[in-house]
Amino acid sequence: MASSREKEAMARVLAHELGYVNHPKDPGGPTNKGITQRIYDAYRRSKGLGAQSVQVISMKEVTEIYHRQYWDAVRGDDLPAGVDYVLFDGAVNSGPKQSIIWLQRALGSLYKGRVDGTMGFTTIAAVNAVNDHDALIDRICDQRLAFMRRLKTWPTFGRGWSARVAEVRSIGQAWATGAAPQVANFYDGASAKAFAEDAEAAPMTAPADAAAGAGTGGLGLSGYLYDLQNQLSPFSYTSEWIGKVIVVLAIASAVVAIGGLAYGLYARHKARRLAEDMGPV
Repeated sequence: MASSREKEAMARVLAHELGYVNHPKDPGGPTNKGITQRIYDAYRRSKGLGAQSVQVISMKEVTEIYHRQYWDAVRGDDLPAGVDYVLFDGAVNSGPKQSIIWLQRALGSLYKGRVDGTMGFTTIAAVNAVNDHDALIDRICDQRLAFMRRLKTWPTFGRGWSARVAEVRSIGQAWATGAAPQVANFYDGASAKAFAEDAEAAPMTAPADAAAGAGTGGLGLSGYLYDLQNQLSPFSYTSEWIGKVIVVLAIASAVVAIGGLAYGLYARHKARRLAEDMGPV
């Protein structure tokens, strides 16, 4: 039997999800009350039932899927008030594994295990060691927003997601501090699925490395030509011509090398920031 807080949490998640949506840019595809067609198909198969459109999903089915697929997956009954709801809402929106990853990262040094999205004994023990659940909820929501900002779908759904996470933060912290949580609201775009598979691509460093190598090679060639110029100095016309080539080649090579090195530093920095925000995918 679901706990009373699960029912209250579910009511708020459903307010965020509302009804049937099928936005062309939503990676979840056809979705009703937060349940995608793929999840609904799997649920129906597990019951020995035939496939049907998620548009006609019943509330009984929604409740069972939410309980088994999301609440139990994040072990909601084992989590403190507020933290359970925050993890639950994140699980419905981005999958249980991703929501647990945000928690594991938010736990910081208290968590001694691998950041793997598995809600095991180590994760639960770390949560139980937290004294300030209000602050923990802040960190979880910060992780969630940083993750969402790295998705290619952020320009389309970012405004709705931001409003949803702000409300989740407020409701979760109210529960954590013993205050009465507000009701949840629906925000346009907030129900779109936020999946790690839609992360922006990390910039490639190979072209930058190649440019830096080519530039360095060009500088080496200009040095060789300089030696050649000294050898041909008695032949003033040839020496003067080589001198002009050396200047042009040296400048061009320096520009290519510096540009390659600069872009390589930028690309590596951006890739590192992307990895920090996304976590293990």
